[in-house]
Parts: sequence; C-alpha cells; structure tokens
Amino acid sequence: MLINKGEYYPVVPQLTALCGNELNAVVIQTICSLIYGAAFGGASVIWETDNWSLLKQTVLHFLVITISLFPIAYFMYWMPHSFLGIVGYIAIFFLIYFSIWIAQYFAMKKRIQAFNDKVKSDLVNSQ
Repeated sequence: MLINKGEYYPVVPQLTALCGNELNAVVIQTICSLIYGAAFGGASVIWETDNWSLLKQTVLHFLVITISLFPIAYFMYWMPHSFLGIVGYIAIFFLIYFSIWIAQYFAMKKRIQAFNDKVKSDLVNSQ
C-alpha cells in the first residue's frame, strides 16, 4: 500500500527480472512457498518430542525454521540483498517468532492451569 504507487505486484520486481517474466516468478515463488510451508509442517514434530526440554525444542525448531526459510527469503528477494537487509530481516523474523512463542507459551500455561484446577475440583467433589 505504501510502495509502488498503489500497484499490485504478486512478486517483487527483482524476482520477475531474474525469472524473465512475472508468470515464471509467480510459479517459482509458489513452489518455494510450498517448500517453506512443508518445512514449517515438518518442524512441528519437534514439539511432539516429550522427553526434550522446552528450551531444546524451541532452539531446534527456531534453527530448522530459520535454516529452511532464509535461503528461500533471500532468493525470493523478500529482503534487500545487503548486510543491513539481511540483519534487519533476521531481526524481524526473530521478533515475530519470539512474539508468537511467548503468546503460545502463556496460552498453553493458562490451559494447563485450567485443566489442573478442573482435576482438583473434580477430586474434591468426588470425595
């Protein structure tokens, strides 16, 4: 909305130039987005490994996602190809990841507390 004078671009102009035309760029971006989605889906099994600590799960999930996403984001020109562009992209990615993690952590903590309270209440009521 703020860039490109209100015109819609399904892909960034740099990717269109690299791919020769907009259709090729859209197809390649779609394929890369599928790979990106598959990486996120596959990485979700990390949270199902109950014998790992939350810290280990978080660090491993973050690394898998970052390593999967970064090359795609770079190739798709979702970030400027400069040192500051890369640092800025990683910082934004980290902040978004951390924000979602914190929200999920507290939501899960609240659900666990509600479950524990219900179990205690049921135990008291059954006696």
